[in-house]
Amino acid sequence: MSSVPPAPATLTPRQREILTLVQELGFTTIETLAERFGVSAQTVRREIIRLQAGNFLQRFHGGAGLVSGGIRSAYAQKLTVAPEGKQRIGRAVAELVPPGASVFLDVGTTVEAVARALLDKPGLRVVTASVSVAQIFCHAGIFDVVVTGGTTRGANGSLVGQAAVASILNFRFDCAVLGLGGFDEDGAPMDFDLEKIAVRQAAIGRAGRAIFVADRSKFDQVGTARIAAPGPGTLVVVDAEPPRSLAASWRKGATRWLVA
Repeated sequence: MSSVPPAPATLTPRQREILTLVQELGFTTIETLAERFGVSAQTVRREIIRLQAGNFLQRFHGGAGLVSGGIRSAYAQKLTVAPEGKQRIGRAVAELVPPGASVFLDVGTTVEAVARALLDKPGLRVVTASVSVAQIFCHAGIFDVVVTGGTTRGANGSLVGQAAVASILNFRFDCAVLGLGGFDEDGAPMDFDLEKIAVRQAAIGRAGRAIFVADRSKFDQVGTARIAAPGPGTLVVVDAEPPRSLAASWRKGATRWLVA
C-alpha cells in the first residue's frame, strides 16, 4: 500500500526546511541535505519522495528541485551533473585568477561553480551576463558586480542580445571564464545557442585570456556553432582526462587543457 502524501500542515520540521531550501536555491543535492541534517542519504531520499508525492518539489537524480516543467527542470537537472567535478573546476580556475583581476563570468552551472570559488578572492572586478552568477555574489554580500544588459534567456538568467554585447564591449578583462556545450572535430569549443555564442565571442575579444570550463559530460557533445578556433590562446579546464581523440585534436591545434 502506498503512503499518503503529506499535507502542508503535517510536514515535519525537517521536511519544511528541505522545502525552504529548495524554494530559495531552486535545487539542492542529497549530499548537501544529508550533511546539513546529520542523517544518511537514504533518509533524505525518503523525505524527498514524500515531498514529491505531495507535489511540493520535484525529485531529480542526486537531489531535488522546484516543481516545474521545461526549462527550469532542465536547469535543475544540469545541476546534478558532475557536481564534485564542477567544484574542482571552480577551485582550479580560481587559482588561475589573481587578486584584483578584471573577470568576465559567463552563464552555466560550471561557471557558477567558478563564481563560488572566487568569493574569497580579494579585489576582483566582475562583469557577468548571468543573473544566477550575480546572485551568488550578492548572497555572499558582494554587491559591486556589473551585470550586462540584454534579454534573459533560460532559467539560469542568461543575458543575450545586442544590449549584452554592447555592454561587454565597454570593458577590458584580464580573463573571461566561459561555458560551452561541446567540441568540434578539431577540438574547438562549440555551443547550441547562437546568441549566447555572440556574447561569449564579444567577451573573448575584450579579454587577455579565455578560460573555457567543461565537465566530462561535454566531451562527446557537438554543438551547433563554434565559439572560438582552437589554438594556443585557448585553455580548457576539465574534471577528467579527455578521450584520446579529443586530446589528440587539442594537441594538434595547440589547445591547452588542465584537469582539475
